[in-house]
Amino acid sequence: MDKLLRSAPAAFMILLLVAWLLSRALSVLAFRVGKKPGGEGKAYACGEDSYDSSAQPDYSTFFAFAFFFTLAHVATLVMTTAPALVPGVSTIIFIYILAVAAGLYVLLRR
Repeated sequence: MDKLLRSAPAAFMILLLVAWLLSRALSVLAFRVGKKPGGEGKAYACGEDSYDSSAQPDYSTFFAFAFFFTLAHVATLVMTTAPALVPGVSTIIFIYILAVAAGLYVLLRR
């Protein structure tokens, strides 16, 4: 029974249950609005009503940067946590580096 409670799935379920119970217990302290405000669904910009519909943010340029950093950081994490004493792991890491470099090349080429 002791090993079962120390396993990752059991620990996750126990912590999930504790978090849910804590959330339910503290929900009585949460702020609740009696009625919804009238302009809740309206556009709002810096204290003024937004009349210009062309002022919509575009995150398409941000995606390339986010994807670049995700690839770079995951590659670094995989390479630094690979076991050094396992035979053949350096070949796998080299192939992984080539795949990440190809992905970054395709991303930056666009």
